[in-house]
Amino acid sequence: MAGMTAATINPHEAAHFGALAADWWDPHGSSAMLHKLNPVRLSYIRDRIDAHWHVDARERHPLAGRTAIDVGCGAGLLAEPLARMGANVTGVDAAPENIAAAREHAAGQGLSIHYHAGELAALPPAMFDLVTSMEVVEHVTDPAAFIGELAARLAPGGLMILSTPNRTMLSKLLLVEAAERVGAVPRGTHDWDQFLRPDELTSLLEGAGLEVIDRTGLSPSPAKGFKLGGSEALNYLVAARHAG
Repeated sequence: MAGMTAATINPHEAAHFGALAADWWDPHGSSAMLHKLNPVRLSYIRDRIDAHWHVDARERHPLAGRTAIDVGCGAGLLAEPLARMGANVTGVDAAPENIAAAREHAAGQGLSIHYHAGELAALPPAMFDLVTSMEVVEHVTDPAAFIGELAARLAPGGLMILSTPNRTMLSKLLLVEAAERVGAVPRGTHDWDQFLRPDELTSLLEGAGLEVIDRTGLSPSPAKGFKLGGSEALNYLVAARHAG
């Protein structure tokens, strides 16, 4: 990892999300969409953990004794549940404001999470059993370099889980134009041209020496807000591991 110094943070993106830091944990604030997405993401992550490490679904701490890193962690919406699953968790985010909010919230919950602001490559050399990065790859300046850095942090036998919007006409209409117009997400959150199609993300992962072992759509649900499975036209989740 010492040689991996590629700068992938987009300073404009970091500033955009940093400005939302104070509001991150408010389920009715500017991050309301994330609060609806989070339980669905967690369900997928838990299923993949159980399948990858052969854990009983009733086990309360499926990540006990394991390390996890959430890259682009925001104020800790995913890092905290991973810690509750028993993992030794590290969170890294481009925006110092987000990390400050994450540390404050974790302390209030009595959770010990290692938070860092800045580039992933600047972290001390370490590998992690679980690497997650939710809705981040579409915001970096160099997706291939970013995926390479994630892969370099994945321990042998480890599991990586990513989520990202798909680049389709439907996502342009609903995730960018309509969602920003009605205020469901803050204006300027998404650049549709930066979205990755599943085949493009798969190619980046394979180029970094990983193999995709599972993929599922993340789609709107009238009952729950979002659901797993079905169409990948708006958003999708990918699970990967080291090839071979």
